[in-house]
Amino acid sequence: MDTPTLLAHLQTHDTPLTLPRGGTLRWDDADVHRAAHAAGPEHYALLALAPGALPWQRARVLLQTLAASQAGLDDATRDTLARLARVLTLALPPAHVITVLLALRRLRANHKHTTRAVLRFVLEHPDADALIAARRPALLDCFEHALGKTAARGCARRIDDGDTGSDYLRRRLLRFLAVPAAAPARVQALYAAAAPAPTATGAAGAGAARPLPDEPALTLDTARRQPPTVTATNRGDIAATLVHLYRGGPAEDLYAALGRYVDDAARAFPRFAGTVALVLDASASMRGYGEREWAVLSQAAALRMLLSRVCDRLEVVEVGGDERAPRGATDLATGVLDALAAAPDLVAVVSDGYENRFPGDLARVTATLPRAGVTTPVVFCHALFTAADDLALRRPDPSLPQRGFWHQDDFTALLPWMFAHCPAGRPWLRTALHARLDALDRQAADLTTALAA
Repeated sequence: MDTPTLLAHLQTHDTPLTLPRGGTLRWDDADVHRAAHAAGPEHYALLALAPGALPWQRARVLLQTLAASQAGLDDATRDTLARLARVLTLALPPAHVITVLLALRRLRANHKHTTRAVLRFVLEHPDADALIAARRPALLDCFEHALGKTAARGCARRIDDGDTGSDYLRRRLLRFLAVPAAAPARVQALYAAAAPAPTATGAAGAGAARPLPDEPALTLDTARRQPPTVTATNRGDIAATLVHLYRGGPAEDLYAALGRYVDDAARAFPRFAGTVALVLDASASMRGYGEREWAVLSQAAALRMLLSRVCDRLEVVEVGGDERAPRGATDLATGVLDALAAAPDLVAVVSDGYENRFPGDLARVTATLPRAGVTTPVVFCHALFTAADDLALRRPDPSLPQRGFWHQDDFTALLPWMFAHCPAGRPWLRTALHARLDALDRQAADLTTALAA
């Protein structure tokens, strides 16, 4: 499966993993994940960190990564997979992770990297005490699967006898942990007597299990708060500044602010060592009217400015008029042909989707390109006013890969999606996801440090 298709699958297929009591693991897309892992374990695993990947898909990546053997992988790849597994066990809802760990037990996966990930979740999760209180039998099963029942119970007996650092305990348990000092108390909690059953009145006893914590310890995708009313100027700092410029605001101050905002946004992305040809729709419809005037075009221009900072080479082909004076009809097909003349790695069409000069022409041209020997990928980026825009009449070529954006925050997911469509984008995507893993791993280390303190 190619990267764009796999990314789309991770961002749209939201069926949960289920583990029926006494039954087999229900994993409807297991073949997809196994094939992607076989094609490249590190690339596959890193895609779990792509913005917008769904929690149950990230759980599948965690399951596949922990269940598979690492024989033949180099040390750097093993380190990446170990850090990613640690991040995912902290960044997924605990219930998802427990399902994955029980699935590993059902699959009898007992690799050393599996053991380490299971033990660190059970004994070192920031909410481990609450998790054990809520799901003690399940976590005890996971603990005994990770170590083996005999070794696990042997460790528990020694801990009950006051052992905190014997050679036996180090070899069987402590060597897998980052904070060995936290283990004894939690191992004792795992083997504590079961909680009392609820009383006749429905109230649980004093030691009854508590609700399972819902929130992950790490945040992967920050939830964006939708403004009560979307306007031309609450769609991100870059677009808002452009709207004020287009409407005749004080140019000197606005240009200075604009440069700062674009630089700030660009710092979040690595350099793209390739050429992007941007077909920028500057026709009359992009200007809009009334309260929406300049909203869509300013967002398209914001994307153009960001790409100019990120790409080694950006070729811009404007269709209709230009950013400051949008006019005329939309001829996207001619824009694509002009863009291909620059021999780019990727052609990105940015438009509101109203193709009103020769309707259907873009679809006819892009369908002909492969027969003419043109293999350059072409993607369509929908410039929207809100995420709820009706696109029924705004898909000039339904066969093209398409993604919408209306806010500056959408660029975080839009750029990986764009660059994933071309071979030159694979190293960019790897660099971007590695940087994200490094940042999340530092947060995970901070949580571990807090546990040690």
